[in-house]
Amino acid sequence: MIVETTSRIQVTLQNREGQAARDRAELRAGLLRTPREIPSRFFYDDRGSRLFERITELPEYYQTRTEHALLLAIADRVVAASGAEELVEIGSGAATKTRALLDAMARTGRLRLYAPVDVAEGTVRRIADELAAEYPGLAVHGVVGDFTAAIDALSSNHRGRRLVIFLGGTIGNLQPDEARELLARRHREMTPGDHFLLGVDLIKPVPRLEAAYNDAAGITAEFNRNILRVVNRLTGGDFQPAAFRHLAFYDSRQRWIEMRLRAASRQHVRLPAIELEIDLAPGEEIRTEISAKYDRASTEALLASAGFAPVAWYTDPGQLFGLSLARRT
Repeated sequence: MIVETTSRIQVTLQNREGQAARDRAELRAGLLRTPREIPSRFFYDDRGSRLFERITELPEYYQTRTEHALLLAIADRVVAASGAEELVEIGSGAATKTRALLDAMARTGRLRLYAPVDVAEGTVRRIADELAAEYPGLAVHGVVGDFTAAIDALSSNHRGRRLVIFLGGTIGNLQPDEARELLARRHREMTPGDHFLLGVDLIKPVPRLEAAYNDAAGITAEFNRNILRVVNRLTGGDFQPAAFRHLAFYDSRQRWIEMRLRAASRQHVRLPAIELEIDLAPGEEIRTEISAKYDRASTEALLASAGFAPVAWYTDPGQLFGLSLARRT
């Protein structure tokens, strides 16, 4: 369904009925696994998106400010290399860092379209209004939906050279095969000569990594528990978020952070919409996120596996975060 809010803003609500059925099936399958799992994309309702915006401002969470500073330093080079007229952002969130690239594109006089893709409808609509006001003449085509799936609205509306960006280290939330498949889908939706910019959180000492997911203010813990509120809303469930403890640790074998929710007491949970009831023992855990960490070699190998040719590698002086620019061949 397409909703046009102004002459320059268009929002596509992508396959909402089909997506709801897939959401329910995926939740049921995850909660029946051992250990139980809830896919991390269910963090991002509008409340979850606001909580994540607060996380990005925490002193322990170096990723966002480091990536933002890096983008400001390299934006003109990325835009010159890509020759882009259109910017497509996968998992846009609040698009705070995106303005570095939009400004660089505007300086070339080629900025035509920005297309944010995110699961949170309120967030997509808000940033569409903000950016249309900030950049005169810019068309904004927001897509509300699961960005790991095919994005039909974008592949059918391709008019100029594109730069597709996937920032924030969000690729790390996917298992290796899921990450390859997501990049392969984006590759199929792009045309030869388009470019892809991928942000990855780099491998670093464990204390620095774990501190970023265990902030002193407890915002990450509240963000983690919010996933249960999202599940309750989707399933008519009765999870009690306050009855779970936040847990985050680095798995050195897998090279990823795991976030989990640990039941503080014995619980019986009913989830009518997915025809499921589960019993949780005290101390039983539900995995809610992985966040894989990369280096240059593993990042470029991942992009190459999906058909992209590496063009440039950028990192900050502390080598905390990396951005890899690749070309759709």
